Amino acid sequence: MVDAQSEAKRLGEVIRRARVLKKRSQADVAKALGYHQSKVSRLEGGRGTEDTRLLREVAQVLGIPLDSLGLAASPDASTADPEAEDMYRRTFLAASIAALATPDVPAPVAHDELVRSLLPGPGRTPTKPALKLAELKERVSAVRRLFSTCSYKELEGTIPGVIADLRNAAEHNSAEVPHLSGLLATAYQTAAGLLLKQSDHGNAWLAVGRAMAEAERSGDPVVLASSVRVQAHVLVREKHAAQAVTIVRHTAEQLCGSYDRRSSQYLAAVGLMLLRGVTAASSSGDRAATRELLDEAREVARYVSHDRPDAWANFSPTNVELHTVSASVSLGDAGQALEAARPLMRRNIPVPERRAGLWVDVARAYSQQGKLADAFQALRIAERCASQDIRRPAVREMVADMAARDRHRALPELHLFSRRLGAPA
Repeated sequence: MVDAQSEAKRLGEVIRRARVLKKRSQADVAKALGYHQSKVSRLEGGRGTEDTRLLREVAQVLGIPLDSLGLAASPDASTADPEAEDMYRRTFLAASIAALATPDVPAPVAHDELVRSLLPGPGRTPTKPALKLAELKERVSAVRRLFSTCSYKELEGTIPGVIADLRNAAEHNSAEVPHLSGLLATAYQTAAGLLLKQSDHGNAWLAVGRAMAEAERSGDPVVLASSVRVQAHVLVREKHAAQAVTIVRHTAEQLCGSYDRRSSQYLAAVGLMLLRGVTAASSSGDRAATRELLDEAREVARYVSHDRPDAWANFSPTNVELHTVSASVSLGDAGQALEAARPLMRRNIPVPERRAGLWVDVARAYSQQGKLADAFQALRIAERCASQDIRRPAVREMVADMAARDRHRALPELHLFSRRLGAPA
């Protein structure tokens, strides 16, 4: 791990030297990239180097040879194979995790085992002989509950064994293959979601590929919609929002309608997929698509009446309104976001991840308005809702940005909070 950290430091030094040779300030480079100066500062310090797309942008802005940043040469970065890129830069990813880790946020020790469970060929030895379908369903529901309650450490240690048991059952029970493929797809979707929480986009792509293959094998439209949702999520993270909207729209054309005759699971899967499209559209500034997808999601939500903390509870009328808040923030409409958030702040939201997400969006809105004290208080509430979720790289980056903007240290607690999250400005 020490060698990996040294490599990350070397990478940051390459960026710093290139910037100095070009006689450009951190603020100037950050402006060209569309980020805050603190992001460039962290890169030069050897932190945040897991984002290969950002490093390609830095290389282009500063004229750095790709191989100097540990990047495979590619005539078009947009067509680079994310999985191959990830393998090429495995040591840099490890370095980033090490640099961000703090005593109360240890690096995930089971990460390698999780990745191995996604690879083709013999995987982890099953926990016991081929299990019955009912027991496997319960195990998959259990990992979904771990995700929705933000129990990420326990989930990472559990899901490789679940995947191994599902694959073992599929090999020994051909009659149940469609059902088992559906369960495998759900397990792979959950793994992709966890990897995205860790900003491991390369391996998230691997998990999504496995999920889509199993979804097609299952022939279940519910599983297909859920897999498309996760695929769209990865596309958004990799800055392919327009493609994510296209995929959601195409799938929705096949699955939407006749909601009064659909099961609750069907409605939830389609609704969640539409909401992922909302996230994609708003992140790219497409207001028309955002309104269109939100309207369709609200139509689906008319037929869903409960907010239950189970495998399908993440879709409801409440969740549609939560995404309305998030979309407003992404579109830069901070005032509208806060207005939409106020009634939700007093509502019972049983899923910790969703509660935390609301308060993170509130913090983003306040931060857009320059109200750093209010943003900090919102983040403290989010931490009480889901302490592990608040330690996601995206949230740490926002906290670091807020701390960097508090130049006169008017909010000392914000700086302590930033350091505790492992994201000092």
